[in-house]
Amino acid sequence: MDLHVVQIHYGDGRPAPDRELETTALQQAGVYDVAGGDVTFATPVLPEAERDADRIVTLGRVCGQIAGAVADGIAAGRHVVVTGGNCSHLPGVIGGLQQAHGPAARIGLVWFDAHGDFNTPRTTLSGMLGGMPVAVSAGLCYAPWRELARQQVPLPTDRIVMVDVRNLDPDEERLIHATDVEVTRDDATLAQAVARLAEQTDLIYLHVDLDVLDASLTPTHPTKEPNGLDIPTLLRRIEIVMDTGKVGTFGLLAMYARGAEGETTMASAIEVMRGALTSWRHANKA
Repeated sequence: MDLHVVQIHYGDGRPAPDRELETTALQQAGVYDVAGGDVTFATPVLPEAERDADRIVTLGRVCGQIAGAVADGIAAGRHVVVTGGNCSHLPGVIGGLQQAHGPAARIGLVWFDAHGDFNTPRTTLSGMLGGMPVAVSAGLCYAPWRELARQQVPLPTDRIVMVDVRNLDPDEERLIHATDVEVTRDDATLAQAVARLAEQTDLIYLHVDLDVLDASLTPTHPTKEPNGLDIPTLLRRIEIVMDTGKVGTFGLLAMYARGAEGETTMASAIEVMRGALTSWRHANKA
């Protein structure tokens, strides 16, 4: 299984050297060897001249660079892995899939995250852009962010499955329940949800924010949450999604393996990436 690894060295729209350290650590750990094929790497860069005083414009342009790198990997016939960065780069990944497969492609999203990231400017308590990308990709807010990310068509909410989300702002939770987004918290409901999703989509983007794990496994993550998954459970649920045969791109983002306990967080990221790629390879052999 040949890979094209898109390494995002940005936090939102700002360069983030820590993200480069994390993606380098994944390479040095040999995680991509389990795919059993050739591996190419791309590192999207936004030229300084294209940065804008409007942070939404700058973030959208960063996502546009990510979209180009994702589309290049698909055009080369490779399985695309996205890593580094954070959840705010979701529209860039979806934009790359639409650029490669066409705006009419039926794309599904399986979202492993402690948070829904489904806030809009009207529902958010914090104002964090990182809490809004799923809503942006669904067309609920910040159209310039989505459009600059080359995502021409919003994701219908019935093509979004959230897994083990456990911390939602009150208005965000109400907004999710007002849509067709499906939230799952166990193997059985996840299997049912992704079986339905696989039937109604051409491909699935499987996204993992490392904070879906328990806080003890991600001690340096700025949005870590208690009562999260252990790694075997996460990998079992990733395998359920991979087994649909519809996963076109896999992302492990928002690692934040920095500080005194960064080694613990990075070890979790390495184990998750290695296990996810192993499941993906087996699914592609089936």
